[in-house]
Amino acid sequence: MGAFWGEVIGTALIIVFGGGVVAGVNLKKSFAHQSGWIVITFGWGLGVAMAVYAVGGISGAHLNPAVTLGLAINGEFAWSKVPAYLAAQMIGAIIGAALVYLQYFPHWKATKDQEAKLAVFSTGPAIPNVFANLLSETLATFIFVLSIFAIGANQFTEGLNPLIVGLLVVSIGLSLGGTTGYAINPARDLGPRIAHSLLPIAGKGASNWRYAWVPVAGPLLGGAMAGVFYGAVFEGKMSSSFWAVFIIAAIMFISLYFVGKNQNESANTNVKNI
Repeated sequence: MGAFWGEVIGTALIIVFGGGVVAGVNLKKSFAHQSGWIVITFGWGLGVAMAVYAVGGISGAHLNPAVTLGLAINGEFAWSKVPAYLAAQMIGAIIGAALVYLQYFPHWKATKDQEAKLAVFSTGPAIPNVFANLLSETLATFIFVLSIFAIGANQFTEGLNPLIVGLLVVSIGLSLGGTTGYAINPARDLGPRIAHSLLPIAGKGASNWRYAWVPVAGPLLGGAMAGVFYGAVFEGKMSSSFWAVFIIAAIMFISLYFVGKNQNESANTNVKNI
């Protein structure tokens, strides 16, 4: 099996485990119903670990466009391979979401809450705020990808690395995931969101495309920032890419902050005039 199919299968496994645990917690008449956030974070973390075990020796188990971008911008992965990896990750995520849909087939009809159904497939903010939501996804992914680099720089007992990565996902979920549901992976969010929009899910609502760009742009920006930061600070490879990525990030966040501030002020003024 080649790297392309390794990424497809590995990403599908992540979604089967991760989406599956959210379905178990969110959907009515599941034995795991309402078992909580800690169960979800461990389900995702262990799912990532199992996926890395499965295909790490085949594709390197990126399984995440943010990881692929971070490695490429750091010079540890060939840019020529990036498009195929990103495509494979998206395909795998859609396949994984479809499998979760089939696994919980009768539970969709039993669940009336449309947001609970959407949450099985994709993330959403606890408090909608574009600036804060994008910052949350960027920071969480920056820490995730930076930690991936750090894990790779250390020697562990053979076969332990995937488990460490899985525990990293659990840690990020527990510490940083409460704001946006910690997508930290564009394929993990966008692929299943596409599946949600296409699948005949009983009683489903909208797929919240208005928010969909945040868990794509945030993780990609965070992954790129981690790649150049690790190269500059840990490896002493300061480059123009470092300044370009961080300047773009600064401009983006400053712009979003003031746009959001102006919108809030306009909304408050309209309320007073009513």
